[in-house]
Amino acid sequence: MTKLTNSKSLTLAAVLLAAIFLGGCSVRERKDSSGKEKDVDITTPFGSLSVHKGNSDIKATGLPLYPGSRSHNDGDDHDANANVNISSSMFGVKVVAQKYESDDAPDKVLAFYQKQMDKFGNVIQCGSGLDINFHSHNHDDDSPVTCEGSGHEYDKALKAGTQKNQHIVAVKSSGKGSTFAVVYVRAWDSRDTI
Repeated sequence: MTKLTNSKSLTLAAVLLAAIFLGGCSVRERKDSSGKEKDVDITTPFGSLSVHKGNSDIKATGLPLYPGSRSHNDGDDHDANANVNISSSMFGVKVVAQKYESDDAPDKVLAFYQKQMDKFGNVIQCGSGLDINFHSHNHDDDSPVTCEGSGHEYDKALKAGTQKNQHIVAVKSSGKGSTFAVVYVRAWDSRDTI
């Protein structure tokens, strides 16, 4: 990380801590039937944080569900699906991640999503090493997505959109079928209008 990024992170952490201790905050949590936290919403005078785990609607990713697929469970009470939204007057980020499995081969899943993602612009295919981290200090935020990074668990991925507005489908072989993730990432700062 650069010194500027570290400084921004430290400033953000200080602002969030101050907001929590200064009042004007509300915290709402919802638990599932077993008593485990499922959703948390925190609102402060400076912004909000919302984390919703579980089976949210795939439409929030901007993509349809692959026909015949089903929600994937990683086991160990680890929910693979989440909808996270951080919002303030200075910046924001929304990440919607959903994980599914199918009896179809990975290439068939990718072919389906290739057609669906055309509406978001040029679709690129990446090998293993999918990176959905934002590197806005290295890129023009409106520049097209690229294949960067290394060491990710998926075999192939499709990406479309821009650095600040990404649609991603990543797939890997799983037994005779496949496991795949559908991800939407949207980031903005004070210069953007939403």
